Amino acid sequence: MTGTLQVGVATPAHSVTLERAPDGSMTMRSIYPLGPVARNTGVWLHHWAREAPERIALAERSGAGWREVSYREALQSVRAIAAALLGRGLDGTTPIAILSGNSVDHALLSLGAQYAGIPVSPLAEQYSLIPEAHGRLLYVFDKISPAMAFVDDAERYAGALALPQLAGVEVVASRTEGAPRPVTAFAELLKGDGSVALEAAHARVGPDTLAKILFTSGSSSDPKGVLTTHGMMCANQAQIVGALPFLAERAHRVLDWLPWNHVFGGSHNFNMMLANGGSFYIDDGKPTKAGFARTLENIRAHAGTLAFNVPVGFAMLVQAMANDAALRRAYFGDLDLIFYAGASLPQDVWSALERFAMEERGRLPLMTSSWGMTETAPACLMVHEPIGRSGVIGVPLPGVEARLLPDDEMRCELRVKGPNVMSGYWQDAAKSAAAFDAAGYLITGDAVRFVDEGDAARGLRFDGRVSEDFKLTTGTWVQASTLRLEALAALRGLVQDVVICGHDRGEIGLLIFPLPDHVHGDNQAQGAVVDAILQAEIEAALRELAKSATGSAKRITRALILAEPPSVKDHEITDKGSLNVRKIITRRHDLLERLYDNEDPALIRV
Repeated sequence: MTGTLQVGVATPAHSVTLERAPDGSMTMRSIYPLGPVARNTGVWLHHWAREAPERIALAERSGAGWREVSYREALQSVRAIAAALLGRGLDGTTPIAILSGNSVDHALLSLGAQYAGIPVSPLAEQYSLIPEAHGRLLYVFDKISPAMAFVDDAERYAGALALPQLAGVEVVASRTEGAPRPVTAFAELLKGDGSVALEAAHARVGPDTLAKILFTSGSSSDPKGVLTTHGMMCANQAQIVGALPFLAERAHRVLDWLPWNHVFGGSHNFNMMLANGGSFYIDDGKPTKAGFARTLENIRAHAGTLAFNVPVGFAMLVQAMANDAALRRAYFGDLDLIFYAGASLPQDVWSALERFAMEERGRLPLMTSSWGMTETAPACLMVHEPIGRSGVIGVPLPGVEARLLPDDEMRCELRVKGPNVMSGYWQDAAKSAAAFDAAGYLITGDAVRFVDEGDAARGLRFDGRVSEDFKLTTGTWVQASTLRLEALAALRGLVQDVVICGHDRGEIGLLIFPLPDHVHGDNQAQGAVVDAILQAEIEAALRELAKSATGSAKRITRALILAEPPSVKDHEITDKGSLNVRKIITRRHDLLERLYDNEDPALIRV
């Protein structure tokens, strides 16, 4: 099965220019021009409330059914909320912190604030729900000094709302029962405020107006607040539709769980529906053991025409579809796009999705990925032609310049410039300045390679973080991200994730987070698992992987199975759901030392 089979949507072929500078750097650009860019996000809402007033804009589960909000209703609510916020004296200097996850009220409040020129800052739910993570919540509150905070359920978030540092902040809640302090009902905002000059306030909202403060995951330092303007988000949607014109050719629908505190779900996917008049159905499930059944139920009720997910979500979906023809028909019945991000999609999962699509429809959706950051609103590079394989992140979108700084092995550090790139971080001049090079390109810290060095239009593939690479004591560089993907493929079905180790060591080792149901018994040795069966399975898989290793930088020679899963409260998992490698290695230093102790009974030698 390959991507040369008929794809059901038309897209422009990859076409780029590649300029080479005397210093060896390269600049890659799309040949396609950037189309019209909306002045602010309110333009989209007004347009669709006029052109398709009764079309569903937002929907969420409500009891046994769904709460659905049309574009006409959404605009009315957004304008009322904007007026109510202005009537309270909020403006561009008084952000609103959103503590809870995706909901219709969350969306309406965010759009209402943007309509009035007031920035919102959606935060990871765990900051508020996990007492041990309250430090992160208080760090953000101290950083942005919000004038208002929103939660969907005051009782569920009672622990955070009771913190003394929130005492002077107005709290708005969709459900006020069980609140530990006085709160304002969300319905009060819907009453508006007729005393304010709403039209004048909205007219002042332009491309440079701050729309969101999105905090980075803080994997290597405290989270940074990315200044996300209306212009960045509007330009990015114009860039995306330039690469995927079918988005504007009919009313699309998504069913999506991806959290709105992260730029993938909250800016890329949410704004895509708003900009193009689509319908956003909120999936209250997620790709976890506890939450995936709900996602499957939601797919049967409201499958999308576009599907976004992280690789683990698609892997779980493929497994569920294997013996469920009705689920396959519901999912693929009207599907134009499969889009993955966050990591490379395993090729066997890609192939299964292709096979199911062909069986159900006789043609493929466009299967694609992209590259971007919180700092880029987010899409900068995108695959927009059928390629038939995973791992490619595409070519620059219209208006984006990608600067490539090659090393001796033609691995390139990636830097970017464009109208979707931030100007800096919230109240942090030093980190803002350090984020850009002398030519004004954002320093991403990511590495890429050409799919075909002789044909730049074939695109780029992600090759890990420059900062995650390390040298062995031999002086040999280890490309940790690439090796991690190879190890995960070799250990598929045995492990949840792995950490590549070996900085200033003579050999490469693995710290392994196993799949819980693959650990036999309860044999732990001070944080490591001693399990003869699982150890033998892992040893055999790593020996097989070692057969294809071309040198010490590719050969994993030892491994240790960790007894404790990644800790959210200790920040071993980032807000994006990825491993915080630096934190894991620091917090589990004793286990790292045991990994290199040849006498340790938990050690797996390869």
